[in-house]
Amino acid sequence: MEPLQGKVQQLRGARAVALGAVAVVLVAACINPFAPGWDESPSESTCNPNSIEGIFQCFQSAYTFRDTVLYGQLIGPGFVFVYRNYDLGIDVTWGRDDEMRTTYGLFQNAQKLDLIWNNITSTTAESTTVNVVRGFNLTIVFNPSNIERIDGYANFTFERARASDPWKIVRWRDESNF
Repeated sequence: MEPLQGKVQQLRGARAVALGAVAVVLVAACINPFAPGWDESPSESTCNPNSIEGIFQCFQSAYTFRDTVLYGQLIGPGFVFVYRNYDLGIDVTWGRDDEMRTTYGLFQNAQKLDLIWNNITSTTAESTTVNVVRGFNLTIVFNPSNIERIDGYANFTFERARASDPWKIVRWRDESNF
């Protein structure tokens, strides 16, 4: 009987080794040496509406990612948009609600938006108000056969109540070629 028990123990030992080898292979199969590891370092966003350059970066991000939530955070409650209707020879204006509806429609209908901010041509600053005129190029891809390119200047007025508050866009005069 002892030789039979010895063989059973050998089989159990071989089975344990085989199961251990299978477990090692399965665990090793879950590790991808080509996959990057998790980056657990704190990230710093370049989108910070507490600075003028930061609000331009937030604006660009909102357009790039077609993010109306981010865009809405940049627009002040008393916002006014102005553009020149050259056909009628008049300035057309609208408020925050119309701006959000119009921008939402743009974000929903465009497949891709590419906004590039160019040089600042004019800046006027007070403690709680800044006016910036800045060139831009905007490419709107509605579909591969319908691409619009808009070049021009955006004349922005930014306000904030305190130095610790984020800037809000309170007026935007579009001076583009569209």
